[in-house]
Amino acid sequence: RMWYSGRNNDAGMEQNSNTASSLRRRNTGTKTPVSAGMVKLEGISFFRASHASVEDNMREALHMLDLLAPEDRKGFMQLFSAYFQSRSNPPICSKKVLPAPKSILLNFGDVLNCPADQALRHELLDKVVILKLNGGLGTSMGCTWPKSAIEVRSELSFLDLTVRQVEYLNSMYGVDVPLVLMNSFETHDSTAKIIRKYRMHNLTIHTFMQNCYPRIIKDTLQPMPSGPFSPETQEEWYPPGHGDVYQTLYSSGLLENLINQGKEYVFISNIDNLGATVDLKLLYHVVDSDTAFALEFVNATKADTDGGLLVEYAQNPKVVEMGQLSKSEQGDFRKKFVRFNTNNIWVNLRAIQRLVAKEDLLLDVISHERVVNGLKTIQLGTFAGGAISCFASQGQSVLAFDVPRSRYLPVKSTSDLFLVQSNLYSIKHGNLEMNSERTDSTTPIVKLGQEFTYVEDFLMRIPHGVPNIIELDHLTVAGDVTFGTEVTLKGTVIIVANEGSVIMIPDGTLLKDKVVTGNLRILDH
Repeated sequence: RMWYSGRNNDAGMEQNSNTASSLRRRNTGTKTPVSAGMVKLEGISFFRASHASVEDNMREALHMLDLLAPEDRKGFMQLFSAYFQSRSNPPICSKKVLPAPKSILLNFGDVLNCPADQALRHELLDKVVILKLNGGLGTSMGCTWPKSAIEVRSELSFLDLTVRQVEYLNSMYGVDVPLVLMNSFETHDSTAKIIRKYRMHNLTIHTFMQNCYPRIIKDTLQPMPSGPFSPETQEEWYPPGHGDVYQTLYSSGLLENLINQGKEYVFISNIDNLGATVDLKLLYHVVDSDTAFALEFVNATKADTDGGLLVEYAQNPKVVEMGQLSKSEQGDFRKKFVRFNTNNIWVNLRAIQRLVAKEDLLLDVISHERVVNGLKTIQLGTFAGGAISCFASQGQSVLAFDVPRSRYLPVKSTSDLFLVQSNLYSIKHGNLEMNSERTDSTTPIVKLGQEFTYVEDFLMRIPHGVPNIIELDHLTVAGDVTFGTEVTLKGTVIIVANEGSVIMIPDGTLLKDKVVTGNLRILDH
């Protein structure tokens, strides 16, 4: 596993630019010949007949098909074994879940500000590393490239804004805060090309690639691929979630490298969370209190569906993802527990090093089903916030900050994109700042219909930019709807174009607490 580091190191970047060959170099054994006819089913029944244990069958299949390098097989088998055991012994009993322990909770408003001492701030920032989880594609918004490359505002992408944030810290305080990107095999090559444009910028960029694991055929519990990773078979492989960050940061060698540079803490966050910036008072508190692991949470809203909730379980703090519960349990669970994990995480680097080396960082496993080439498959993964229970159970100091919503501005859909592109926000040093003209501290609820799902369609339907929504509370749009220029939306606005109808909101329109339905088409005269 390799990592790239530097401002102008083109040779290093070229070395990492071919993901497929990088992954193939992990698989150094001799591939067992498998005929095309026996790859998916006959080959699997052969492995299944070898052992009484499902886990032993999987272990042999990985070896015989040369699917993973030995060190990677161990990580995959830990996930597989945990998953297989959980089928008969669920890891969580919802009746035993309690509210998060008050002893670890700290309200953002109660955290003391970092002293206005330039030397102290320089010292603090010199200890920190910024790590962005950059493994996802923008497929949910119709994009086939890394999500971090999607333009979100003023022709700036998520990655552009992140670079601006880090550059500002480095310039303002005279430090060298490095930016680390954890890529997946789906984003690694593209990201290596994109970051070349930052070579003359005032920051150091490191990248490393997380693990790549074979999908599992649901009916047989055997691996789907018939051989090592290749571009032709990449749909049979998957990245195992952002919980992989600790292990791969360690095994890449980058963790040790950062520690040797004098770095002590890493701030981890999703690349698409525009509110996840280095906050000096949080950093000051984490360092001053010698906290090993701290995560940030917000009070959950109806929009917070994709993530975990902070609770107490077996006398330890724990983040529970909805995928760990049955569908019948999820509704009541959301009502009872409201501390939503933002995935903004502060962690001591040496603590990561110790727990990974001792194999004490064993995270909860979640499974997802996907249909690939007509076969039902399973992919197993972990989530970064789940590490809080590992740190706590090992006697490490943990905290959970109750932070304002401004620190959690994820862009998961074009409805979110609508908000961040609006006049609700402005950009300063790469950070989004709420417009002072908005008196309500909450953000509006925006629900755009399927016609707006893909970025290309979204931009066609708001060709003049997002309307003025400073006084908007709720917006629902469905059907064939297009917005003109200088449109203003206030209060609650619902616009529904029924099937076969078209609604074109005219230039200069003001809609306040209105429902618009039927046909409204403006034609040039």
